[in-house]
Amino acid sequence: MIVTEIEEFSEIRVRARAYLCFLLQRYIPNYVPEPSLDNIINALKILKKELPQAEAFYILDKKGMQIIDAISNNPEYRRGKGINRSMRAYYYRAVREKRCILTDPYPSLLSHNLTVTASYPVYDDNKQLAFIVCVDISLKDLLKLFHPSSIDSYFGHFTKISYSFFSLALLIVAILLLLKGVGSFFIMAFELRHINIKEIFESTILITLSLAIFDLVKTLFEEEVLGRHKKREASDIHKTMIRFLGSIVIALSIEALMLVFKFAIIDPQKIMFAVYLIGAVTLLLFGLSFYLKSISNIKEEE
Repeated sequence: MIVTEIEEFSEIRVRARAYLCFLLQRYIPNYVPEPSLDNIINALKILKKELPQAEAFYILDKKGMQIIDAISNNPEYRRGKGINRSMRAYYYRAVREKRCILTDPYPSLLSHNLTVTASYPVYDDNKQLAFIVCVDISLKDLLKLFHPSSIDSYFGHFTKISYSFFSLALLIVAILLLLKGVGSFFIMAFELRHINIKEIFESTILITLSLAIFDLVKTLFEEEVLGRHKKREASDIHKTMIRFLGSIVIALSIEALMLVFKFAIIDPQKIMFAVYLIGAVTLLLFGLSFYLKSISNIKEEE
């Protein structure tokens, strides 16, 4: 997913720039008398072996004109000599900032995929711009190199498939609980004279649990499969947690109430078990209140 890839790129951008610029500075000396084009080309051929993920290496003159065909492991990319690239960000940003830069992702003219370019300005000993050395690398390959948990990695694919399976399994459970709960209501609707309060409570519990599980499935699928967790506001995540905990509290409260009535009629000696459950629900409410208070304090600090 393009949006997710761009978000992941923003996380690794600093490291990616540092690494790519380090490689360029390592093999291509700067501020030397009369920088040699042949020496730079030889250095790029070495870099091509050290960085096989790169799509292409090429050199621009001080006016932004590409002065060699691209050096690449892909024969189809070995072209471009004579093209004016002065309007490209990797040219004018490097000239303006006078340092090695890494561009934002953009559609490549070579591969037609999202690509980033590291560009390195080369100066002579008089601090006059001589060349700009550029390295193109696709966004996907960059993420595989610097972001091991990327959705394009093998483990990333396995994780997405696993979470999809768990989400589907939980969704089936939620649907079955909902069908069971709603089905009980329909059955009781035709037997109004023989309404069983216990069955009404049980149906309500089933529907409430179904809602809680569905909320969990929705959050799990959106965050782990669709990768929307980085785009969501923190308040959205808190709301999901509150809804889930609230559904659990409601279900347990109904169960406790049902046990109180049941034991009061059938076996009063066991009513303490219902009291224990009510105590547990109370503790959950205190925990939820503390959670809400903590959230409000964080928001006030921000």
